[in-house]
Amino acid sequence: MPRRTGPQRGESARFEAGGRRTTRADSGRSGDEGREPIGGIAGSKSEAPGEREQLAAGLYVVATPIGNLGDITLRALEVLRRADLIACEDTRVTATLAARFGLRAERMAYHDHNADAVRPRLLERMAAGGSVALVSDAGTPLVSDPGFKLVRAAREAGIAVTALPGASAALAALMVAGLPTDRFLFAGFLPAKPGQRQKTLAELAAVRATLVLFETAPRLAAALADMATALGPRDAAVARELTKLHEEVRRGTLAELAAHYAAAGPPKGEIVLVVGPPAAAPALAAEEVDERLAAALESMSVADASSALAAETGLPRRELYARALALRGKSGA
Repeated sequence: MPRRTGPQRGESARFEAGGRRTTRADSGRSGDEGREPIGGIAGSKSEAPGEREQLAAGLYVVATPIGNLGDITLRALEVLRRADLIACEDTRVTATLAARFGLRAERMAYHDHNADAVRPRLLERMAAGGSVALVSDAGTPLVSDPGFKLVRAAREAGIAVTALPGASAALAALMVAGLPTDRFLFAGFLPAKPGQRQKTLAELAAVRATLVLFETAPRLAAALADMATALGPRDAAVARELTKLHEEVRRGTLAELAAHYAAAGPPKGEIVLVVGPPAAAPALAAEEVDERLAAALESMSVADASSALAAETGLPRRELYARALALRGKSGA
């Protein structure tokens, strides 16, 4: 998950589309920030009347804001206030959230560099009856961080795992990109080295879905240029500083965006790329479908031939299977 650079208040967002700028109303903040959140947490229990409710033992995976602290959920605050321990990607970043909302739980760093050493300690604490809230620096844990290994280990140890959904940079970018959302693939960060990046993009080129990726500002222009070469003339959007004061979304083809950032230089802030799916393949004439099926049937079964052509063309497998049966019947094979 891209790192949050700091909280922003009452942010207005600026969008760029085709060179035009539009402004949306300030996001503002809830008037209930100073009040105890409402709603129960499954499995929680009271120690005694008037005392803080204690969470049931287990791991609580908690989404946090990606920029605007007003995006924290009431349920997330309730868990973070009642957890025995907050496992943080960076305790200094989470300290900002803790100071804003009066979170006094113990904090422990849990990240790529110490995960193997810290994970057993967290599991031991939960097995002994403790509650651990897992957060990333910004957004939803397990997205580009080592959290999934902790969740997997907790599941294997029979420890309850509870999800508290909320902000996600990938989903926020999809919301404002204006590109198809019915099918999408989150691909994380592209490799930094050009050769490896081009190999990864070649693999992604066959995915018939909108692509969502994270990228760093210094590599943005080069990554967009490689994407234009590997993926072709697709529509795309570069979203940066989502939910913050200088939120911006620039849209265009991959080639247009690559040219813009090559000339303008690296932008500031955290970046999410959204790339539209490949254009639909031109419709095949019935005669061409039969020819390709017949060729496939020379070395494949009816099921395999119809499946292969369905994957290649996007045509319904059921229809291709029926046509392949008819062709096989005509051939007498």
